[in-house]
Amino acid sequence: MNDGSTSRSDVLRASPPMFESRLLDALSRVHPAVPVLIFAPVIVALAAWGFSQVSAPAGLALLLAGYAFWTLFEYWLHRLVFHFEPEAGLGARLHWIIHGVHHDHPNDPLRLVMPPAVSVPLGAVIFGVFYLLAGEQLAPALGAGFFAGYLIYDMTHYYLHHFRPRGRLGRVLRERHMRHHFQDETRGFGISAPYWDEIFGTSSRDRQDEPSRK
Repeated sequence: MNDGSTSRSDVLRASPPMFESRLLDALSRVHPAVPVLIFAPVIVALAAWGFSQVSAPAGLALLLAGYAFWTLFEYWLHRLVFHFEPEAGLGARLHWIIHGVHHDHPNDPLRLVMPPAVSVPLGAVIFGVFYLLAGEQLAPALGAGFFAGYLIYDMTHYYLHHFRPRGRLGRVLRERHMRHHFQDETRGFGISAPYWDEIFGTSSRDRQDEPSRK
């Protein structure tokens, strides 16, 4: 609640503690460089492993397939999981932890990228599924493309909230995401890959009025 001494910009930037435990709360706040430091070496290692298993054209195709799968995963994760909003109880609390806090305080710089406590175990499970389904020959390059997509998403998300892009693509992505936050959160689920909104009928471009500005 704004008591008059706190500006709207301050409210959008500063989220409250998520947990009573200082340790848990600290783990929920992440500098945007952390995903790069963790996942960039993983992507390079998986790509090297993948290209050692298949030809260069096949490796490139697998990288692109992994990236494409990430974009679809991003859309449906955002739409079905992040925006599943129970009205009360544990479900409501979990929703606030997972995504509600971001909508309440969308410009908090330490709550814009996924915490490693979530991204690392989730990434390990997803790569395990790739390995079980595709085998050692195909899984590494698929994983490299998927995690590259995730890293692009996380960095794009941070960029759209904290910078004003000058290029046309950046401006379009930012406008769509700001519409999702400040105009209609039932649209605009694709952050780094908005074309899925066009395909699945959730494009924020269907709304004609201007989005609110921070």
